[in-house]
Formats: sequence, C-alpha cells, structure tokens
Amino acid sequence: MRRARSAPHSIITTTTGAAKAIGDVLPALKGKLDGFFYRVPVIDGSIVDLSIDLKKEVSVKDLNAILKSYADQSLKGILKYTEEQFVSADILGNIHSSIVDCNLTKSIGKLVKVVAWYDNEVGISNRIAELVSAL
Repeated sequence: MRRARSAPHSIITTTTGAAKAIGDVLPALKGKLDGFFYRVPVIDGSIVDLSIDLKKEVSVKDLNAILKSYADQSLKGILKYTEEQFVSADILGNIHSSIVDCNLTKSIGKLVKVVAWYDNEVGISNRIAELVSAL
C-alpha cells in the first residue's frame, strides 16, 4: 500500500532484493543480511546504511583505516573512500560501486555502522562493462 502513495512528496519504504543477492554472490553471508529500501524523490543516487555486529570491538578510526586501505588497494576503482560531506547530488555520474562516507562511520562496542553512497545506474554499468571487457 505504501508504494501507491504520492512518490514526489514522500519517502516510501519498500522491500529490496539486495540482501538476498549479496547472499547469492557471497555464500558466507547468506541468511545473515536483511534490509529495506527507501524510495525518495531525487533524480538518482542512493545510500546504504549498513549496521554490522562484529566478533570483536573496533574503533571508528581503525574501521575507517581498513575501509580506506581497501579503497586504495584491492578495491581501487570499485570502492571509494571520502572525507567530504557528500549529499546524493554529489555522487551522480560516479563510476565507483560504493563511496564510503567516513564521517558517518559509527562504533558502539562490536556494533558498527558504515554508510556508503552510490549512483545506482552508473556504478553497476561500469562493473558490467568491466566484466564484458574481461571476457
């Protein structure tokens, strides 16, 4: 019923297949993720707000250092790390799959929150182009 409401004037929650898709791609995470999607009246651009219950405590500083390391090395070109204070319009046309917003990283004991922005059209298009090029 929510999706039948006025989209240009509302934030609407709905289901998402993203958690299932992640479990399909990364079997170790199957059944360990769930979530929902917010439909908001913007041209493009999305944000993921990921809460994770870790096995041990980690500080925001250490978690951000790990994320930055991945963005600079093994996930370079796929994951971006930013200290800028982005809004959705700032990521339009960005080719990265996700842009970690380090200013929004939180940690309370073993519970951490990582927030990442993404252009839900351009990022996936670039990953598909890379895959086709590799074939």
